[in-house]
Amino acid sequence: MSAVALSRSYGSNRAAHDVSLELRRGEVLGLLGPNGAGKTTTMQMLTGNLAPSAGTVTVCGIDLIDRPTAAKARIGYLPEVPPLYRELRVDEYLRLAGRLHKIRKSALHAAVERTKSRCGLSDMGRRLIGSLSKGYQQRVGIAQAIIHEPEVIILDEPTVGLDPNQIREIRSLIRSLGSDHSVILSTHILPEVEAICDRVQILHRGEVVFSDSIGGLRQFRGGHWLQVALHRPPPAEELATVCGSAEVQQVNASMFRIKPSDGEDPTDALVRACVEHDWGLYQLQPAHASLEEVFVHLTQREADEAPGREGVGT
Repeated sequence: MSAVALSRSYGSNRAAHDVSLELRRGEVLGLLGPNGAGKTTTMQMLTGNLAPSAGTVTVCGIDLIDRPTAAKARIGYLPEVPPLYRELRVDEYLRLAGRLHKIRKSALHAAVERTKSRCGLSDMGRRLIGSLSKGYQQRVGIAQAIIHEPEVIILDEPTVGLDPNQIREIRSLIRSLGSDHSVILSTHILPEVEAICDRVQILHRGEVVFSDSIGGLRQFRGGHWLQVALHRPPPAEELATVCGSAEVQQVNASMFRIKPSDGEDPTDALVRACVEHDWGLYQLQPAHASLEEVFVHLTQREADEAPGREGVGT
């Protein structure tokens, strides 16, 4: 799947502007952003549920605007509120989903059984959906999205409202889906992205402000910092002096982050001082930014905008 310069406007308000992405087979892409960033608008455009004001979407080389039926047949979609019929049994609902996706009658039973097995629903076929726990209802929602074996799976907040055990189970399921399909995952749970995703794209005010691999994300803002851990640390001010008036942040009682001044590498001076003063150096490495740090850095200007301006994207 690829999207080029997607935009969506409501009058003078822009919910999404110039959003592009490239999703490779066997890859899980995390789509992040604060409330009002345009995530849901973007996902609705990617799935063909909302026409873009500008831009193009292609699914397996098929233009979503020109050939919507053929393109949508290759997409599985779980919206934030799963489209479940609570009065149906799991088997009934999945058979309905299979028929809507035009699975042949002769292949429908096998498709239902295969999907139930994959989603941990093998013993739930005769249960009413309305009687299932939230976690199992989410599994049913994912099952309807993958029953037709789509090339692209798009999941909007698939673990919202689940308990920790249910979250772990759904994460495991999504990781397994990523081995055979291309997956886009929208979530507010940042550790979930680091645990599941191969790449991350962050939206802010309807625009892409970050797009890179998880490895690239960990280097973001952290590449010029050092992380130092000492058994018998001196005051932060003394460390800063040793390192040539570097910026020093104390992370905890024994760990510090050091940003060299003027790009100079303070490693040699720091090691000599640690040996001379017996500070007990036991860790010295480049510091990596967490996803939370990157997210806050890129979207912090939200709080700095002039009062009264409100985002319209979701």
